[in-house]
Amino acid sequence: MHPLLRSSLASVLILLANDAVADPVPGVPPDSARWLKSMPPVPTFQVPSSVEAWNLRRSQIRSQLETLLGDFPARPSVPVVKTLSREDRGQYTLERFTFDNGLGDTVPGVLLIPKKFQGRVPAILYCHWHGGEYRGGKSELFESKHTPEVPADALIARGVAVIAIDAPGFGERNGRGPDGTLDGAGEQSWAKYHFWQGRTMWGAMLRDDRMALDYLVSRPEIDPARVGVTGISMGATRSWWLMALDERLKAGVAVACLTRYQDLIAAGGLKGHGIYYFVPGMLRHFDTEAVIALSAPRPLLCLTGDQDSGSPVPGIHRIEEAVKPVWALTGRPDGFESILYPGLGHVYTPDMWRRMLAWMESGLKGP
Repeated sequence: MHPLLRSSLASVLILLANDAVADPVPGVPPDSARWLKSMPPVPTFQVPSSVEAWNLRRSQIRSQLETLLGDFPARPSVPVVKTLSREDRGQYTLERFTFDNGLGDTVPGVLLIPKKFQGRVPAILYCHWHGGEYRGGKSELFESKHTPEVPADALIARGVAVIAIDAPGFGERNGRGPDGTLDGAGEQSWAKYHFWQGRTMWGAMLRDDRMALDYLVSRPEIDPARVGVTGISMGATRSWWLMALDERLKAGVAVACLTRYQDLIAAGGLKGHGIYYFVPGMLRHFDTEAVIALSAPRPLLCLTGDQDSGSPVPGIHRIEEAVKPVWALTGRPDGFESILYPGLGHVYTPDMWRRMLAWMESGLKGP
C-alpha cells in the first residue's frame, strides 16, 4: 500500500477510536461538531502575490493531488483502442470502442464525430452522473432523463464532437469488478481492491477519463486545442478534478456538485456521496478550493442549487472567495463563475443547460 494512503487510513482508525464528546458548535449537528473538532486543522489555501509564485504553488498542489490519488502505472501516450463498430446516425458518425486501462479492466466508450463540419472540430469529454443508476453510464449521452435536451444531439448540432465512457461499475462495466457483484456492492468491491493496491477508486476513475482524453486528442478530426469537459453530479466532480489535473482541457462546466469537504462534514453530509469519491489524506493538505484553483486561467463554470444537500452553500461561498483571486491574478477575472440557484436541489434546469452550451461555445471557439 502507498505510504501516504497507509498513514491516512491509520489516522481514520484513530479518529474512529476517539469517542470523546466535544462541546456543540453553533449551527452544526452535534456529531459533526465532534468529528470536526477531532480533526487536525486543514491548512488554509492562500493565493501568492505573484503569478510566478502561484505557478510554483500550482505545480506543488497538482503533484500532491496525483500522489494522494494513488500509485498508478503510467498511461501509454495513446491507448490501444479497439473499434467495435461505426454507425451512421445522420448528423454524426457513432463509433463504439474499448481500451485496456492497464488496471485489469477494459473500458467501453463512444465517440461521436459530426459530419457537416470542415476541418478539425472542437470536442467535449462528457462525464455521466452516479445517482445509483449503475445500469446507465455513458448511455446518459443519448437520453434527456437528467438533462433538458439529449446531450449528443445538442452538442453535435453545434459542430462539437463528444466522447463518453462508462465509469467503473456503470453501464457495460456493471458487474465486472473484482468479485463480479452488481451495483453498489460491486462499487464497494472496486474501491476495496484499489485500496489494497495503494490507490483510490477516484484516481482510477479519473485515470480512465484521461485515457479517453488521450484517445480523443489523437484523432485527426479533433482540434486538440479546443477540448472541454462537462457533467452533472458525479460527472460535475469528475469535470472540475479533470480540469485541475489536465491542461489539455480548455473549458469546463460542472453542474450540481461543487462540494467543499469540511463543509460537507459540518452539514452531516458524508452519506451524500459514494465511496468512489473519497481521497484519503486530502484534508491534511488542502480542501476543494485548492483543486478548483488549478483550473485558472482556463474558464470554469459551476452551477448549483442552494438546496442540493451534497453541496452545502457555506462551502460554495468559501470556494468562491478563495479562488476568484487566483483567476484575477492570472489575468482572467471573468474566467471563473459560480451561480447558486435559489430553491433548487440536485437538478439540471433549462437555464443551466443554456449557460453550459454558451460557456462551451465561448471557451472552445476557434482562433
